[in-house]
Amino acid sequence: MDLSSFKDPELARGLIHSIEKWAPEHATLMEVCGTHTVAIARNGLRTMMPEGVRLASGPGCPVCVTSNKDIDTVIALSRVPGVTIATFGDMTRVPGSTSSLLKEQAGGRSVSIVYSPLDALKLAQENPDQQIVFVGVGFETTTPLVAMAIKRAKALGLKNFSVFVAHKNMPGALETIVSDPSLRIDALILPGHVSTIIGMKPYEFLAKKYGIPGVITGFEAVDVLQGVAMIMRQLHEGRAEIEIAYTRGVAPEGNQVAVAAINEVFHTVDATWRGLGVIPGSGYAIRPEFAEFDAFQRFEPAVEPTQEPKGCRCGDVLRGMMAPNECPLFRKVCTPENPVGPCMVSSEGSCAAYFRYL
Repeated sequence: MDLSSFKDPELARGLIHSIEKWAPEHATLMEVCGTHTVAIARNGLRTMMPEGVRLASGPGCPVCVTSNKDIDTVIALSRVPGVTIATFGDMTRVPGSTSSLLKEQAGGRSVSIVYSPLDALKLAQENPDQQIVFVGVGFETTTPLVAMAIKRAKALGLKNFSVFVAHKNMPGALETIVSDPSLRIDALILPGHVSTIIGMKPYEFLAKKYGIPGVITGFEAVDVLQGVAMIMRQLHEGRAEIEIAYTRGVAPEGNQVAVAAINEVFHTVDATWRGLGVIPGSGYAIRPEFAEFDAFQRFEPAVEPTQEPKGCRCGDVLRGMMAPNECPLFRKVCTPENPVGPCMVSSEGSCAAYFRYL
């Protein structure tokens, strides 16, 4: 597909004019997708907003919202004899209470970078003498692939593959955000990737229960401006609806095959989010039928007491309470080369995006 029109300066100028025409005196819009975080920062879209309109970053980076306890558990699993941790690259650098996977690897633990859970499955097939533990981190976008990997492992009878599940679902976090009166979120720029899986229905409570407009938005500069313009029009007209701007990528019903795969292997549980605390029903756990692939149950690792990094305001950034450059550690103690918290580690983290583009 030719995406050049989604970078067209004339289209962008027209959308900015519409935003200015419809914008209320004050409005806070929150995006909850790491790719949107980067797109907004890279294209300088905050500077294009009318005075009084704030674009806040929310809990859209899956690595960033993973709790310190979960990070510490993964580190504990890496210390189990015979275990190889298979994980996405960003996770190796996220600091836990006293260590990180990168430090554990430097100390002799076995850690492999993979690009998909199916890579981890292949690693298990090729190394039958090693216990391969895949670190399952992400939202509904990546969860179906992990479900497929677990189903395939069961079909193959693999005894040396398991998953540490830290997957989360987006709607629960959104309800926590919009129901917090201290945050005063007026509308949501809804995630494109997650919505390709779940569609628009899971967001409808935002409009019906809380009166919060939301627009599912794509990732180019014009995409984001279109989403913001549609939100501004809703606010101007006094409407609160869930709309799809990213029609080339998202169907209203989502991908029901992928949703069915998630529901076959996982069930929802309460989960701890960095910055948001425990959110009911916002996490996933492996169903009893597939419990043999639950790494935590298989190895029961000894996890050290969790400590939060001193001075790190990543949690407040994830809630939209503050911008990354308002954190006293930003660009001083905390940099991509020496991250204090995960928001500076992940390529989708708000702090990393601010550091790179602002």
